[in-house]
Amino acid sequence: MMRTRPLKVALLGCGVVGSEVARIMTTHADDLTARIGAPVELAGVAVRRPDRVREGIAPELVTTDATALVKRGDIDVVVEVIGGIEPARTLITTAFEHGASVVSANKALLAQDGAALHAAADEHDKDLYYEAAVAGAIPLIRPLRESLAGDKINRVMGIVNGTTNFILDKMDSTGAGYQEALDEATALGYAEADPTADVEGFDAAAKAAILAGIAFHTRVRLDDVYREGMTEVTAADFASAKEMGCTIKLLAICERAADGASVTARVHPAMIPLSHPLASVRGAYNAVFVESDAAGQLMFYGPGAGGSPTASAVLGDLVAVCRNRIGGATGPGESAYAALPVSPMGDVITRYHISLDVADKPGVLAQVATVFAEHGVSIDTVRQSGKDGEASLVVVTHRASDAALTGTVEALRKLDTVRGVASIMRVEGE
Repeated sequence: MMRTRPLKVALLGCGVVGSEVARIMTTHADDLTARIGAPVELAGVAVRRPDRVREGIAPELVTTDATALVKRGDIDVVVEVIGGIEPARTLITTAFEHGASVVSANKALLAQDGAALHAAADEHDKDLYYEAAVAGAIPLIRPLRESLAGDKINRVMGIVNGTTNFILDKMDSTGAGYQEALDEATALGYAEADPTADVEGFDAAAKAAILAGIAFHTRVRLDDVYREGMTEVTAADFASAKEMGCTIKLLAICERAADGASVTARVHPAMIPLSHPLASVRGAYNAVFVESDAAGQLMFYGPGAGGSPTASAVLGDLVAVCRNRIGGATGPGESAYAALPVSPMGDVITRYHISLDVADKPGVLAQVATVFAEHGVSIDTVRQSGKDGEASLVVVTHRASDAALTGTVEALRKLDTVRGVASIMRVEGE
């Protein structure tokens, strides 16, 4: 039987994503009613600038008092798309206290305070859904915490920032330098005026924290994630990658240790073989590669940002939360029972590509090889070229710990025959 009393929704934020959420709620109202089993009504929209014209939204719904809106008591679901830590955190907890469930797209807040928000939701027997916080329209969080709930996930590796993927893809396909590719991304609207959060890996790190927590049933905070930006990636790095049959991507990698006793979460540029599915992800698209015991290898691919794609994820959560509301139930909350320790980056085992500027004379290769051997780092391949007394030496290692590689590089810098370390890059996706 169709419930006639509408479920009331409060929208916090009406920017690119919020305006799309409001538009879809209005234009697809009949379909949403049929799918939920009750009509949904936009009961209020909290904004900072009330004088701005918002097409399709009745002026009487607009307010600057977000706190009063979430405290009304008749709100069933609060949709938070304002971002940032405060006032979003206080508004979300206030919504729980006054009887509303929450749908959020706030990756930064969830990465920093996800445990506290889940605890507040549990205390008041309410839902906290956040599919839109990671990878835009791509269904990812729900498959990880529901579809794969009976499996053991060992690794989650992906491209979770469209801006950085666009820049790196442009550098790869055209030979452009970093700044040139960034300028094009900015002109096309893929990069913000201040792209720091994207290009320095902060955005991807927040998403990695969320994914690791869900995948490994362990609380992983933003501070637990190793982060390295992509601003130092050069055209020369891409040339080296091509010689190895690779390309370069900014990857978020969350993995369980081989013995299962710990996990790691990291974000950094990496060379990845052209044969790997992630290597073919172009432009501003996102993709996440999941490896588990029973399901094996899975890949989730699609648009990872933008108003409509992100709104799609928000509306999917809204439908689920409204259905739970009607049924008098709540969906899955935080699962952190495993409580595995998060290992530091020094413990991470991977391959490395190291480019050295060296003197072009006999014995240099032997000296370099000795340093690698003394630090327990096995060499896979070496390529040397040069003339007029200067040379370039490219070393690709077998798998080694980050700590061992760091010690190796420090020792190499002390050699008189090593003029400098041109670049160091991890090699992933074997």
